[in-house]
Amino acid sequence: MPTTRLKRPAIWRPLALTVALLGFQGYLGFSAIGGQFGIENRTEILLDIDQLRAQSSALQAEIDDYRHRATLMDPRRLDPDIVTERARALLNMANADDIIIMVDRNTGEPISGKFQNLTTDELNAIIEADTTL
Repeated sequence: MPTTRLKRPAIWRPLALTVALLGFQGYLGFSAIGGQFGIENRTEILLDIDQLRAQSSALQAEIDDYRHRATLMDPRRLDPDIVTERARALLNMANADDIIIMVDRNTGEPISGKFQNLTTDELNAIIEADTTL
């Protein structure tokens, strides 16, 4: 009768599994504290959220402004005064009844008596020479 010999279990398998699990647990612990979404980066994430919210509200205000402008151009609600005002501003033109106040671009103050002694031709030459119009 053959004898049955009991084989002693190898210690390497449980030891390798234990080392692998401890290494994975260490990785998860490091990620929870110092990883990209960890505890240490929480303040940076909150600052990014605040900046993105501010940017979102600024963009929403700009979108609302464009929507408002688009509704002003709706043919059913079109105001003739707004149309003539925009056309005059874009074409640099005025009616004979309009009062025009020239403003110095550097100071922002009205130009009062600067051009009183000039002739009409000289004034037209100054206005035509201004490239900002």
